[in-house]
Formats: sequence, C-alpha cells, structure tokens
Amino acid sequence: MNSIKTAYEERMKKTIGALHDEFNTIRTGRASPALLDKIRVDYYGQKSPLSQVATVSVPEARLIVIQPWDRSLFSEIEKAILKSDLGLNPSNDGKVLRIAIPPLTEQRRKELVKTARNVAEQSRISIRNIRRDGLEELKKMLSAGGVAEDEVKKEEAELQKLTDDYIAQIGKILEIKEKEIMEV
Repeated sequence: MNSIKTAYEERMKKTIGALHDEFNTIRTGRASPALLDKIRVDYYGQKSPLSQVATVSVPEARLIVIQPWDRSLFSEIEKAILKSDLGLNPSNDGKVLRIAIPPLTEQRRKELVKTARNVAEQSRISIRNIRRDGLEELKKMLSAGGVAEDEVKKEEAELQKLTDDYIAQIGKILEIKEKEIMEV
C-alpha cells in the first residue's frame, strides 16, 4: 500500500520539476541562461540545444553572452534566437553574440504573469489527475479484495493530503515567479 503513495508522490515531484523548467523559460526583467533553454540550433543537420553548441553566460543583470564552440554556428544561433518567441535581438561582433535584455513594459509584464498563471494551472490539473489515478487504483484494489476498506480510506486521505501539499507548493512557486516578473 505504501508503494502507491510513493509512486504517485514521485509523479507529483516530476510535475513540480516540469513547472520549474517551464518557469525558467518565461522571461523576466533579468538575464538568465535558462531563458534560452528551449532554443535549438541546426548543427550539422541536427537540432541541438544551444547549451550543447555554445557557452552561455550572464556577465551583467541585463546581458547574455553566447560564445559558440564552432565559429560557423554564429548565423545559425542568431537565426534560432530571432525565430524564438522571446523577442530578443542578438548582436554579433564576430567573437561572441550579445543579447541585451530590454526592460519589460507594464503590458508585457501582465501578459507574462498571465502566462505563468496558465502554466501553474496546468500543473495543478496534472497534480489532480495524478490523485485521480491513485484513487482509481485504490478502488480497483478494494474491489479485487484482499485490502481492508479502512486501509483504503486511510490511503485516500494520505493521497488527498499529498495533493493539497503539492498544490500549495505550486501556489508558492507561482507567487515567487509573479514577483520576479513584476520587479522593475
């Protein structure tokens, strides 16, 4: 019985991890290498993550510097960044690509907060779906026999507590991200 709670808790942890990853790609007023995590560069006919073909660093709060390991990648990296929906404009000096992170407008901040809230809501839905799967598994075990009804009730209560804890975590993570986005 304990393995059920453990298995579903593991899935919930993965959902929180995915939320963190998704939030890392939502732009704030500050520069962050994670901002470019979703960018894929055409490298010898294969789409490779930017981090696998270049060094990405943040020397200042509003500047990202990209140094490709292969000089022939400058134009490919530039194209990939311009194609992304990040609205960033890289400048190429032949040695490195520099991306100045412009301050966000109030309207853009509100749009990003809305996006963050939608991402958080999708994570909450995932957590609830995981709980539903766990409850269905417990009901199957009960109907199959061999498990006491009070034991199933206890497991259901633990699963609900787990769900509540993870949904509260999502709320805290969202609150932090909203503050980060609205920071001027």
